[in-house]
Amino acid sequence: MSPMDRRSFLLATALAAAAPAALAADRYAASPWRKLSDADWKKRLSPEAYEVLRQEGTERPFTSPLLREHRKGTFVCAGCGLALFKSEWKFESGTGWPSFYTEIPGALGKKVDKGLPFEVRTEYHCAQCLGHQGHVFNDGPRPTGLRYCNDGVALRFVPA
Repeated sequence: MSPMDRRSFLLATALAAAAPAALAADRYAASPWRKLSDADWKKRLSPEAYEVLRQEGTERPFTSPLLREHRKGTFVCAGCGLALFKSEWKFESGTGWPSFYTEIPGALGKKVDKGLPFEVRTEYHCAQCLGHQGHVFNDGPRPTGLRYCNDGVALRFVPA
């Protein structure tokens, strides 16, 4: 086998092996939430929530009532209700958006966001409905050092 053929073979083998694992990892792939039309989302959500969850917008800082939410409970996606964060993971970041230092495992998907001219960020979204939630940064508290900076309008709080 020539070097080029060997490289092609190895690449094809690696891709074929990775594809089923990637599909299996997305346990929400068949979610009915992913089948809603844009018109359905507009009916279900407030204009502000639609702008953030479906258009990847950002709410104005310090406007979310969830900044002052300190009860025990769970923060869920405002689009579909999937549990994303536990209240004990919330902290005051001073940024103007609800912030958490970790997530419920498997609840969030992530992707690279190159929307700003001089900054590459990591965007995260609800794994079930793909609704935009916010961005994660490496300037959070211990134990993770992460700050999940969430748009409050993309969340709903469910008391314990």
